[in-house]
Amino acid sequence: MSAPDLATAPSAATDLRETVRVDLPGRAYDVRIGPGLLARAGEEIAPLLRRPRVAVVTEARVAALHLPALRAGLAAAGVEMVALELPPGEATKGWDQLSRTCEWLLEQKVERGDVVVAFGGGVIGDLAGFAAAILRRGVRFVQIPTSLLAQVDSSVGGKTGINAPQGKNLIGAFHQPALVLADTALLASLPRRDFLAGYGEVMKYGLLGDAAFFEWLERHGPGLADDPAALVAAVRRSVEMKAEIVVRDETEQGDRALLNLGHTFCHALEAATGYSDRLLHGEGVAIGCALAFDLSARLGLCAQEEPSRVRAHLAAMGTRAAIADIPGEMPGPDALLALMGQDKKVVAGRLRFVLARGIGAAFVTADVPPDAVLSVLADSRG
Repeated sequence: MSAPDLATAPSAATDLRETVRVDLPGRAYDVRIGPGLLARAGEEIAPLLRRPRVAVVTEARVAALHLPALRAGLAAAGVEMVALELPPGEATKGWDQLSRTCEWLLEQKVERGDVVVAFGGGVIGDLAGFAAAILRRGVRFVQIPTSLLAQVDSSVGGKTGINAPQGKNLIGAFHQPALVLADTALLASLPRRDFLAGYGEVMKYGLLGDAAFFEWLERHGPGLADDPAALVAAVRRSVEMKAEIVVRDETEQGDRALLNLGHTFCHALEAATGYSDRLLHGEGVAIGCALAFDLSARLGLCAQEEPSRVRAHLAAMGTRAAIADIPGEMPGPDALLALMGQDKKVVAGRLRFVLARGIGAAFVTADVPPDAVLSVLADSRG
């Protein structure tokens, strides 16, 4: 599909709302995108309910900013809510908070016919979705993503889970949401760093399969946070691309692996920084995409101008583009390569990379010489 066309974009904020259908057989659902959806949450969710009550899982920062608005949006349609507030941060995505969440949902007498609402960024969406997947062997859930990263990536496609000491997202399940409400007006409350981290996933879609979208981002990316129409267009195109891939390959047996562009490097960098605020996930994805294009050029798969263009765009956005941009001490190339060995993309002991023959032309391969990876890691460390 073509890149977003803003020439025909409506001007009124209420007319910006769009819907992308994730057309999985028997489990299809809508992703609604645009400003003002939180106020309509009750109207959107009520058709899914057998009784007018939902259990909301959120985190403290999101609750302080937006929970009253969600409560009001639900109440407008006569839907009551109970809420659990978890601590913010990647450390929440582990066994302790998963157990706490499941036990709280049982205490609230959540039934199989009820709906759990994941209200937050990617951490909350992954954890609450996994809790819904395993509670009573499967309860429906709705995603209301509050970060750019969650709106364009983690809220769509049904991947849920938690981290383990051995690596990121190693424990989880595929459990599709019943509905996604991506209220783009909520993104105005994000710190600039968090917005840019989410942008790493937006850029990824252009790099992996839509060169025209990447060209559009080169023009509109730097002003995206301040342009409601462009923001809706970017979120919509990202979700469209993910939905198309998920429908073709729900459980990542083939094409869906393309969505991991940058992630093999990213997950190793996150592990090396202890899943801390030193490196946000989307920052790791951006660095990982730059590394993947550097590796592709080093292997003669694409022209050297392609990784230069990726780095130039990251510089224009003002976000991190290399391992040297991560504060604090980082492990050496050998240690980072060892961390990659714990990645879920290891098959029969061989690590798979998503590389590219050019912008918009990514592919998956396990035929990557370790020396080339070590060389790229060393150069990025500076």
